[in-house]
Amino acid sequence: MLNRRTALTAGLYSLAAAALPARPQLTAGRAGPARSAGPSDIARIRQMCDYFQEMDDLYGGGHGRTTVAAYLVHEVTPLLRGTSGQARPALFTTAAEMTYLLAWMTADDMRAGLAQRYYIQAIRLADEAGNPLMRSTALRSLSVQAISLGHNQAGHALAEAAAEGARNAEPRRRAWITGMRAETLAAHGHDRHGAHRLLAQAEADLEHADSLPEHEWTGNYRRESFEHQVGLTLAQLGDYKAAEEHYALSISARRPGERRTRALIGAELARIQLRQRHPDQAAQTLLSLRDDLTTVTSQRLSGALSQVRAGWRQYRQDLVVDEADRMLDTVIRPS
Repeated sequence: MLNRRTALTAGLYSLAAAALPARPQLTAGRAGPARSAGPSDIARIRQMCDYFQEMDDLYGGGHGRTTVAAYLVHEVTPLLRGTSGQARPALFTTAAEMTYLLAWMTADDMRAGLAQRYYIQAIRLADEAGNPLMRSTALRSLSVQAISLGHNQAGHALAEAAAEGARNAEPRRRAWITGMRAETLAAHGHDRHGAHRLLAQAEADLEHADSLPEHEWTGNYRRESFEHQVGLTLAQLGDYKAAEEHYALSISARRPGERRTRALIGAELARIQLRQRHPDQAAQTLLSLRDDLTTVTSQRLSGALSQVRAGWRQYRQDLVVDEADRMLDTVIRPS
């Protein structure tokens, strides 16, 4: 669980993340005078976190990331430095959640080293709060980032570490982490049997979960999220046709506010369709998501769309592909 041994073998998969201060930067002396927090302060920070999370999925990590960082430094840090007693665990948990969100936004903006720093800061804040589930949440997302960067062994180790801290979690959060374990097992070991077993375990936990915890946005794992995870796992195993079906199911069930999520899964679906030599279907997929693609600011999305564009270059004579390609002129943002 990101002890010294884990950090050497799994967690710190880039030199940028290894260059960490001894204590969280958020508690350093860059902000104003220390202040003591009460329940109203914690409630206010949680409301702001919910708002920032909603804006993130509407507009992408490139929109508002620096605002979240400034809020943490100027509004949250002084409270972390001045609060003790009963309010301290709840305050540090809330700060960990917002730092986790900032890490997610930073990863979406393709600033990998900085995102890793923020994730590890979130882990340290969760430790200060005595909150192992928040720690596991950050470890899981470090795993997501590792897999996306091609560090499959590290991603697998991080997902297993996340599971260690979530043994006593409620079924929905267990399913969220188990699904990630399946994806990393497929990516790292290409273990088809083991990955399918973990997916079945995640699905069983999801079916036994209580009603949706709408007030929780970390670990709020729904059926459409599971379908996406299945698609990712099957794609790692090379089962592109089945992955395509699960990606499509996930997109169709997404809520109106999940623009960035829909756009990213759409890009994944288009890439899978290209792998199967169906450029017209890939183009139709992206054209059907025009409103999402043109609204979201995400370097991760731009990178995925650039790969799609490179993949269908030889098919530009197709009218649908040409239309989609011209649309991407206005969508892909320079890094």
